[in-house]
Amino acid sequence: MNMYNDQAENLRKKMEKRSKHKHAKTIAVVSGKGGVGKSNFTLNFALSLAQKEKSVLIVDLDIGMGNIDILLGLQAKQSIVQMYENNLSIHDIIEKGPHALAYIAAGSGLSEVFSMSEEKFNYFLEQFDQITYDYDYIFFDMGAGATHDSLFYILAADQCFVVTTPEPTAMMDAYAMVKHIYLRNPELPFYLVVNRSESFKDGKMIMKRLQKVIEQFLSKSITPLGIIPYDKVISRAVVQQIPFTLFDSRAQASKAVNQIATQYLTDSININKKTSSTFITKLKKFMTER
Repeated sequence: MNMYNDQAENLRKKMEKRSKHKHAKTIAVVSGKGGVGKSNFTLNFALSLAQKEKSVLIVDLDIGMGNIDILLGLQAKQSIVQMYENNLSIHDIIEKGPHALAYIAAGSGLSEVFSMSEEKFNYFLEQFDQITYDYDYIFFDMGAGATHDSLFYILAADQCFVVTTPEPTAMMDAYAMVKHIYLRNPELPFYLVVNRSESFKDGKMIMKRLQKVIEQFLSKSITPLGIIPYDKVISRAVVQQIPFTLFDSRAQASKAVNQIATQYLTDSININKKTSSTFITKLKKFMTER
């Protein structure tokens, strides 16, 4: 009888939590090519939100290149791959970083996760549903480009952050990435980050150029999220395996990321508007349509 009472009590607490707390906003962070600082931006932006008392989880979905734990200077005990291999609860694979930042490491063999069987996919949905109301924001750090199956996780997100640098190849690949996603989900809101800009003026010019191209050829707007200057502090922080916003909070790049996070939280009209469908609902829809 006690077992049933415990189950009823757990269910009651779960429903009470859900009635008080809205489901997490899911954000896919992408880039057209590797080496543009996507994971580093994801980590430091998420940390900035965590420092502003937001509960944040990063899910590392970068196939073969997952490095969130390395950038943190931590060694994850479990990974998302092990969750499937060992039938673990999603709570067992969530690691803690500074400022209560939570993260899930990618692990090796991650490519198999994206082409999982229906049984494993349902297991993922069941596990993910358990944490949807535990966080304010859940970031998916995606690999550069997108595979056929990993694309569904981007399409189902509430927002998509596109990270690029001023290099012409990075900009071309960023546009190609936006186009690839847009053709499959025209409703997904895009936000643009220009990393390693020589100056704010240059970054703004790059921002406007990409906005114009996307508007002209896709009839789609992309919201400027922010510009991060080139800063030698970042490479020093990476070597030390310390997030650069913690390594030197006074560095230009750190100030830029914190400012972007502040603006993100205060832009209640566009960025924080309520979405009608949950990540899980949308992911099921896109997966069944494939």
